[in-house]
Amino acid sequence: MGLEIERKFLVDPSKWTPTGQGIHLVQAYLSLDPNPTVRIRIAGEMAYVTIKGRSDTISRPEFEYEIPVQDAMELQKMAISSPVEKTRYKILHQGFLWEVDVFSGKNEGLIMAEIELEAEDQEFPKPGWLLEEVSDDGRYYNSFLSGCPFSEWGNRMA
Repeated sequence: MGLEIERKFLVDPSKWTPTGQGIHLVQAYLSLDPNPTVRIRIAGEMAYVTIKGRSDTISRPEFEYEIPVQDAMELQKMAISSPVEKTRYKILHQGFLWEVDVFSGKNEGLIMAEIELEAEDQEFPKPGWLLEEVSDDGRYYNSFLSGCPFSEWGNRMA
């Protein structure tokens, strides 16, 4: 079984700026039910279907499979909410791989960093450009952002 153990943090744009070539991602959701969430992602020249299970911790079942890009484009037409668009940058910091997502479209202005761990209690060094941790805040799940974009939070969320 695939298992994702992931922590998410907001990024301080005054302390971090993109370097290198990021990869443009477009992801759409066929199911937003937390058990399971079904995502179709186009990442540059590659495409994937991902099924994520429910969890009350930072760990959850995850299964991801490569699919043809043309199939992904057709599947994204069946999405039940708006696509999430972002550019992902991979950054190695003291031996740990961080993925920093700079959101665009309806989620413009949001920058998040994720780190995947081998255990929930694994220690890791935090880069100076991190702000607060949002791992337990469901508003920062991409599946939530597809239905309630960051650009609308000022109007609907405190």
